[in-house]
Formats: sequence, structure tokens, C-alpha cells
Amino acid sequence: MTSLTGYELEAARAGDSRALARVLSVERSRVLRYAERHCSVHDVEDAVQETLLIVSRRIRQLRILEAFNGWLFRIVKRECDRMKRFWRSHVHDYAPERALEQPVVIPVDALRCDLEQALESLPAHYRQVIVLRDVEELTIAEICETLDLSREAAKARLHRARVLMREYLNP
Repeated sequence: MTSLTGYELEAARAGDSRALARVLSVERSRVLRYAERHCSVHDVEDAVQETLLIVSRRIRQLRILEAFNGWLFRIVKRECDRMKRFWRSHVHDYAPERALEQPVVIPVDALRCDLEQALESLPAHYRQVIVLRDVEELTIAEICETLDLSREAAKARLHRARVLMREYLNP
């Protein structure tokens, strides 16, 4: 893993476009990992792009270089929260004029297809743990042994995977 030096951050802050490009390139993977934890599945890439754009525009305003990491992750979190608010206020405001008279029946093949797509949308480490638990029906202890994780880490991953699946299936 490549890391930045204080010199590169200082050069980017001073307006060096090559240093800024390097900062954005190096930090993209960290921003992506952080966004995967805090954003809805469909918003991750947008949050990463918006974050990098904000960093490129405002890095000159950063007063203390040691605060760069905290500043960067606050931007990612703020972007994820902004996108969640947008989805809640603009996408989920549909309300039919009258209730449906008959229940909606979803064919099994369509449900299977939706589940497959939801699983494919998960990051690999979440997909792996949810398949082991909910498809192969392994216990948490067996998952810990298989993936070499602590009990808490396995449970946290499983919880987050299920949350992401719910978000995907029930926007």
C-alpha cells in the first residue's frame, strides 16, 4: 500500500497539480473503503467521486496537514449522509392514491433473480459472510474459523451485509 508524505500533501495544498493528482490517486482506495461502510450500495461511487472533487477544490483551505485524514473522512461521511437524505426525500415520496386491492404476488424466479442481484451488489467480504451463514447455514463459530475472523468481526460483517441486502431489495 502506497502512503503519502507530508511533502506531497504540502505541495498539493500549495497548488502543485501533480502532487494533487497523486494525493487523489493514493487516497481513492481509502475513501472507497470508508464509503462502502457508510453509504448505500448504489451511492458508493458517487460519494467517492464527490469527495475527491471536494478535496481537489478545497485542499488549499486545509490549515493543518495533520488534520488531513479526519477532514477527508468527514467529507466522505457528509456526502454519504447527503445522498441518503436525497433518496429519502426525492425517491421514496411516492404514495398511491388508493391502496392496492389485491396483494402483489412475486414469481419465485423473479425473487431468485432479485436475491442474486442483491448478493452481487455486495462487496466481496460481505457477500462471503452472508453466503456462509444464510446459504450454507454455518454457525458464527464456523464462519470465524473459515474466514479467520473474531466473533465480533464476523457478526458485524453479517449484520452489515444484511443491512445492505435490505437496502438493495427494499429501497
